[in-house]
Amino acid sequence: MTDNAISRYPVPELSSLEPDIRARIEAVQEKAGFVPNVFLTLAHRPDEFRAFFDYHDALMLKEGGLSKAEREMIVVATSSVNDCHYCVIAHGAILRIYAKNPLIADQIAINYRKADISDRQKAMLDFAVKITGTPGKIGEDDFETLRSQGFSEEDIWDIGAISGFFGLSNRMANLVQMRPNDEFYTMGRDLPLS
Repeated sequence: MTDNAISRYPVPELSSLEPDIRARIEAVQEKAGFVPNVFLTLAHRPDEFRAFFDYHDALMLKEGGLSKAEREMIVVATSSVNDCHYCVIAHGAILRIYAKNPLIADQIAINYRKADISDRQKAMLDFAVKITGTPGKIGEDDFETLRSQGFSEEDIWDIGAISGFFGLSNRMANLVQMRPNDEFYTMGRDLPLS
């Protein structure tokens, strides 16, 4: 693997991809202005690409009790626990934009307990990190803590599902040595401090 390769596995050319995958990647490119490396890397296995992004979208784009920024907080906190360079950098960029806060992603990646977030969000991340690191220790008291912060049963499912899904994502990104796009490092950093 070269120093600037985006994956240790072969990365297909965009023009060689099946039409539905190519269309999905081109739509992301149109919106973002670049192609996030996760799309090209996972296109190595088309069936898994489709399943991965269908589940990703079901969790991250749905309506519910969690905001888009809170969903990204979960990704950044759990990806930090899993030492996933790609996801901390990429989703940290998305978090900065959704939260309209240039500091939040770094705070959550380093230590969410000291981040400038609400007690509700800290409880959410406590649960997400517990699902990530010690899922067998989840008990009724964990659910009660979240309920006391206003989370519904469906919200709790979402927190757990996002944590679980990104556990898979983090492990695959580490397996293939996925490199974050340079663009992610600067996205949302020029937002005004509130």
